[in-house]
Amino acid sequence: MKKLVVFDLDGTLAESKSAVDPETIVLLNSLLSMTKVAVISGGDWPQFQKQLLTQGFNSTSFSNLYLLPTCGTKFYRFSSVWEEIYSDNLSDGQKEQIKNALNTAMNSLEFVPQKVWGEIIEDRGSQITFSALGQSAPIAEKKEWDPNFAKRMRMQTLLAELIPEFSVRLGGTTSIDVTRPGIDKAYGIAKLEEILHIDRAEMLFVGDAVFPGGNDYPVKEAGVVSIQVRDQNETKRVIEAIVGWVS
Repeated sequence: MKKLVVFDLDGTLAESKSAVDPETIVLLNSLLSMTKVAVISGGDWPQFQKQLLTQGFNSTSFSNLYLLPTCGTKFYRFSSVWEEIYSDNLSDGQKEQIKNALNTAMNSLEFVPQKVWGEIIEDRGSQITFSALGQSAPIAEKKEWDPNFAKRMRMQTLLAELIPEFSVRLGGTTSIDVTRPGIDKAYGIAKLEEILHIDRAEMLFVGDAVFPGGNDYPVKEAGVVSIQVRDQNETKRVIEAIVGWVS
């Protein structure tokens, strides 16, 4: 049994920007009674609260739960209340540079949608996130926009030319996450090692984007045993297998 099981959020524990369903919460509560669990995602802290923490967790499990928003550039743990341990924010100049590059890429590739739901380019402090149809787009619309990642891979390639000094990763269903170089989910894994004193060889990662260019792939590159899942339903089966094997 690994000492720490790490999950992605969107596309892994839940559909994009959606709440984790009751069955998954029950499974996570069981897992948390056996081992430590971390969730690392491109979403910011308010998204974690909305999707995860308000969905019926056993609060006694919080002592075993660690949350890393914005691809690990922030870290929260519970000690009577949720506390932010660190936040590696971008400078104002870096944010402006990234936003300009995203706008240039959108226009160059003609990715400017006719209809949007919320912000397309969101400042998350330590990360700038591009969401092709807006942050609050319906899931059905998101799934149709880039089902095979081809559009975002084109945008990722162009951004690598425009802002080579930053890390650009695919995340969620329609999103691209941009952080400082070396700041990705592997950075979050290193922080988990440092803060929890758990070697990455004792970690297991579960995510839907464990492929080159995906924002989960740096975890695999960092040497953590990784399981790629198709969706939250497959994640449930993985958790069931872990819980069943331990019990």
